[in-house]
Amino acid sequence: MTAHIVHIVHRFDTGGMENGMVNLFNTLPPERYRHTVVALTDYSGFRHRITAQRVDFHALHRPPGHSLGWAVRLWKLLRKLKPDLVHTRNLAALEAQFVAAAAGIRATVHGEHGRDVFDLHGRNWKYNLLRRAARPLVSNYIAVSRDLETWLRQIIHVPPHKLNQIYNGVDSTKFRPRAGARPEFAHPESIVFGSVGRMVEVKDYPLLTRAFIQLMRQQPERAERARLVIVGDGPAREACLELLQGAGLSHLAWFPGARDDIAEIMQALDVFVLPSKNEGISNTILEALASGLPVIATAVGGNLELVEDGVNGLLVTPGDVAEMVQALLFYLDTPARIAEHGETARRQAVQRFSIPAMAAAYAAVYDKALGRRGRANS
Repeated sequence: MTAHIVHIVHRFDTGGMENGMVNLFNTLPPERYRHTVVALTDYSGFRHRITAQRVDFHALHRPPGHSLGWAVRLWKLLRKLKPDLVHTRNLAALEAQFVAAAAGIRATVHGEHGRDVFDLHGRNWKYNLLRRAARPLVSNYIAVSRDLETWLRQIIHVPPHKLNQIYNGVDSTKFRPRAGARPEFAHPESIVFGSVGRMVEVKDYPLLTRAFIQLMRQQPERAERARLVIVGDGPAREACLELLQGAGLSHLAWFPGARDDIAEIMQALDVFVLPSKNEGISNTILEALASGLPVIATAVGGNLELVEDGVNGLLVTPGDVAEMVQALLFYLDTPARIAEHGETARRQAVQRFSIPAMAAAYAAVYDKALGRRGRANS
């Protein structure tokens, strides 16, 4: 019997959570699971990356504010779709659990993929009140990191039997180390520090930009080799470009905006950098590791579970420009470390973070919520 799962998100757009959903839809067997996505606001062309089966999308165009019209529309849609299971993701979609209960749906899953800048550490009492109120309605929780799993257990008081920690998976065939010449942007002797992601406040790309500028000012001779690449779009992009222009260093940086060729972009980099204020489990870090890149990341959230300091990358204090400068110098001074840490990164990505393992773990949670027995690995 094919189970119909309705996935409810605030918005389906370019992002790590959505990328994980695409990987899931492309891997779970369609004869066992059928999927529909409901975006409370809207969805984008990112959905076209789903290739293995048909997935229908619905947008409710929820306006800002406290109007409940969206809840009525969702209730009617759920009554029409008749899902076997509803899977909500993150705080912005959690209210849909109440609507699902009102629509008579008893098998439910809620996933926590990370927190945004307005509540970096999950301590906002209003949000946590909502999370605790929804707790009896959720059959099973999925946390993408041990950090989020611990928070759900200790702060939201989710019973251990409802908790499931599942790491995101990465396509280690698509994302692989560079073979041969660098694809673009910099000459062969350059050391390219780069990042990929939404250029929003929680990612703190201005910190990386200021660190790069400070490095060039302190040691201008480094300008011969050091390059900066940040791929992505968002409100911080213009601010970072203005910082570089003001410092007279725009010629050493490449900010192409959003791109679809991320695997190729990764192969143009030498060191991946993620300066976030907080993270769940970063898909771009996983993609960088699979691409054989050492990773400089802030010591927050799930980053500590992916980056082992001095082994496959470096961990730095969030918001600390001086520490970020020293991390950039660490690799700029001794390129042999790039190769050493990059080889370890690739090996760990292949061994620990496969997409089939992720999909099998999700299937086990869905089957548990649906009351299926002994089918998680079939």
